Amino acid sequence: MYAVKSTLPDESLKVVGETLQGALVDLVDLSLVAKQTHWNVVGPRFRTVHLQLDEVVATARTYSDTVAERAAALGITPDGRASTVAKTTGIAATPEGWQKDTDAVAHLVDALASVVTRMRERMASVGKADPVTEDLFIQITADLEKHHWMFQAEDGS
Repeated sequence: MYAVKSTLPDESLKVVGETLQGALVDLVDLSLVAKQTHWNVVGPRFRTVHLQLDEVVATARTYSDTVAERAAALGITPDGRASTVAKTTGIAATPEGWQKDTDAVAHLVDALASVVTRMRERMASVGKADPVTEDLFIQITADLEKHHWMFQAEDGS
Protein backbone atom coordinates (compact mmCIF):
# COMPACT_ATOMS: atom_id res chain seq x y z
CA MET A 1 0.00 0.00 0.00
CA TYR A 2 1.22 3.46 -0.85
CA ALA A 3 1.44 5.92 2.03
CA VAL A 4 1.86 9.67 1.85
CA LYS A 5 4.87 10.79 3.88
CA SER A 6 5.09 14.10 5.68
CA THR A 7 8.14 16.30 5.93
CA LEU A 8 7.11 17.25 9.48
CA PRO A 9 8.94 15.59 12.38
CA ASP A 10 6.94 12.80 14.04
CA GLU A 11 6.23 14.80 17.21
CA SER A 12 4.90 17.76 15.20
CA LEU A 13 2.92 15.45 12.95
CA LYS A 14 1.17 13.91 15.96
CA VAL A 15 0.08 17.33 17.26
CA VAL A 16 -1.00 18.53 13.82
CA GLY A 17 -2.83 15.28 13.07
CA GLU A 18 -4.86 15.46 16.27
CA THR A 19 -5.80 19.09 15.69
CA LEU A 20 -6.76 18.54 12.07
CA GLN A 21 -8.90 15.53 12.99
CA GLY A 22 -10.66 17.50 15.73
CA ALA A 23 -11.28 20.38 13.35
CA LEU A 24 -12.64 18.01 10.71
CA VAL A 25 -15.13 16.52 13.17
CA ASP A 26 -16.23 19.98 14.34
CA LEU A 27 -16.73 21.22 10.80
CA VAL A 28 -18.61 18.14 9.58
CA ASP A 29 -20.87 18.26 12.61
CA LEU A 30 -21.38 22.03 12.33
CA SER A 31 -22.56 21.57 8.75
CA LEU A 32 -25.00 18.86 9.90
CA VAL A 33 -26.27 20.91 12.83
CA ALA A 34 -26.83 23.95 10.63
CA LYS A 35 -28.56 21.92 7.91
CA GLN A 36 -30.82 20.10 10.39
CA THR A 37 -31.77 23.44 11.91
CA HIS A 38 -32.24 24.91 8.41
CA TRP A 39 -34.85 22.23 7.60
CA ASN A 40 -36.73 22.68 10.86
CA VAL A 41 -36.71 26.39 11.66
CA VAL A 42 -40.10 28.10 11.93
CA GLY A 43 -41.27 31.53 12.99
CA PRO A 44 -41.54 35.11 11.84
CA ARG A 45 -37.84 35.29 10.91
CA PHE A 46 -37.89 31.95 9.12
CA ARG A 47 -36.54 33.16 5.78
CA THR A 48 -33.69 35.23 7.20
CA VAL A 49 -32.53 32.48 9.55
CA HIS A 50 -33.08 29.78 6.91
CA LEU A 51 -30.79 31.55 4.44
CA GLN A 52 -28.23 32.44 7.09
CA LEU A 53 -27.99 28.77 8.07
CA ASP A 54 -27.12 27.82 4.50
CA GLU A 55 -24.17 30.22 4.68
CA VAL A 56 -22.86 28.38 7.74
CA VAL A 57 -23.33 25.04 5.97
CA ALA A 58 -21.36 26.27 2.95
CA THR A 59 -18.52 27.58 5.12
CA ALA A 60 -18.33 24.40 7.20
CA ARG A 61 -18.40 22.12 4.16
CA THR A 62 -15.74 24.11 2.32
CA TYR A 63 -13.41 24.14 5.30
CA SER A 64 -14.03 20.49 6.17
CA ASP A 65 -12.72 19.61 2.71
CA THR A 66 -9.76 21.97 3.13
CA VAL A 67 -8.90 20.48 6.54
CA ALA A 68 -9.22 16.90 5.29
CA GLU A 69 -7.01 17.64 2.30
CA ARG A 70 -4.41 19.32 4.54
CA ALA A 71 -4.34 16.19 6.67
CA ALA A 72 -4.00 13.96 3.61
CA ALA A 73 -1.19 16.15 2.24
CA LEU A 74 0.69 15.52 5.50
CA GLY A 75 0.13 11.76 5.34
CA ILE A 76 -2.65 11.75 7.93
CA THR A 77 -5.79 9.87 6.95
CA PRO A 78 -8.80 12.11 7.65
CA ASP A 79 -11.81 10.47 9.28
CA GLY A 80 -15.13 12.16 8.60
CA ARG A 81 -17.27 9.05 9.00
CA ALA A 82 -20.63 9.54 10.68
CA SER A 83 -19.68 7.18 13.52
CA THR A 84 -16.48 9.11 14.21
CA VAL A 85 -18.26 12.46 14.15
CA ALA A 86 -21.01 11.17 16.46
CA LYS A 87 -18.48 9.78 18.97
CA THR A 88 -16.09 12.73 19.06
CA THR A 89 -18.05 15.91 18.39
CA GLY A 90 -17.89 18.77 20.85
CA ILE A 91 -21.12 20.39 19.65
CA ALA A 92 -24.29 19.98 21.71
CA ALA A 93 -27.00 17.81 20.16
CA THR A 94 -29.48 19.54 17.88
CA PRO A 95 -33.05 19.56 19.21
CA GLU A 96 -35.45 17.20 17.47
CA GLY A 97 -38.38 18.54 15.47
CA TRP A 98 -39.40 22.09 14.65
CA GLN A 99 -37.32 24.87 16.13
CA LYS A 100 -38.66 28.32 16.82
CA ASP A 101 -36.50 30.87 15.03
CA THR A 102 -35.24 32.38 18.29
CA ASP A 103 -34.30 28.93 19.62
CA ALA A 104 -32.58 28.03 16.36
CA VAL A 105 -30.51 31.22 16.48
CA ALA A 106 -29.55 30.59 20.12
CA HIS A 107 -28.53 27.02 19.27
CA LEU A 108 -26.31 28.25 16.43
CA VAL A 109 -24.75 30.92 18.63
CA ASP A 110 -23.80 28.19 21.12
CA ALA A 111 -22.59 25.75 18.44
CA LEU A 112 -20.46 28.37 16.73
CA ALA A 113 -19.00 29.59 20.03
CA SER A 114 -18.07 26.02 20.91
CA VAL A 115 -16.32 25.43 17.57
CA VAL A 116 -14.57 28.82 17.60
CA THR A 117 -13.22 28.15 21.10
CA ARG A 118 -11.72 24.84 19.99
CA MET A 119 -10.35 26.36 16.77
CA ARG A 120 -8.52 29.00 18.82
CA GLU A 121 -7.06 26.24 21.01
CA ARG A 122 -5.94 24.42 17.87
CA MET A 123 -4.29 27.57 16.52
CA ALA A 124 -2.24 27.82 19.69
CA SER A 125 -1.27 24.15 19.73
CA VAL A 126 -0.03 23.95 16.13
CA GLY A 127 1.71 27.33 15.85
CA LYS A 128 5.23 26.02 16.43
CA ALA A 129 4.60 22.56 14.99
CA ASP A 130 3.23 23.73 11.64
CA PRO A 131 2.62 27.40 10.78
CA VAL A 132 0.84 26.36 7.56
CA THR A 133 -1.85 24.53 9.53
CA GLU A 134 -1.95 27.39 12.03
CA ASP A 135 -2.69 29.76 9.13
CA LEU A 136 -5.50 27.50 7.99
CA PHE A 137 -7.03 27.57 11.49
CA ILE A 138 -6.72 31.37 11.54
CA GLN A 139 -8.75 31.60 8.32
CA ILE A 140 -11.38 29.15 9.54
CA THR A 141 -11.71 30.90 12.88
CA ALA A 142 -12.13 34.31 11.27
CA ASP A 143 -14.97 33.08 9.07
CA LEU A 144 -16.67 31.20 11.90
CA GLU A 145 -16.39 34.24 14.18
CA LYS A 146 -18.14 36.27 11.50
CA HIS A 147 -21.03 33.78 11.46
CA HIS A 148 -21.06 33.81 15.26
CA TRP A 149 -21.30 37.60 15.28
CA MET A 150 -24.12 37.60 12.73
CA PHE A 151 -26.16 35.04 14.66
CA GLN A 152 -25.60 36.96 17.88
CA ALA A 153 -26.83 40.10 16.14
CA GLU A 154 -29.85 38.15 14.90
CA ASP A 155 -30.51 37.00 18.47
CA GLY A 156 -30.35 40.54 19.83
CA SER A 157 -29.63 39.43 23.38
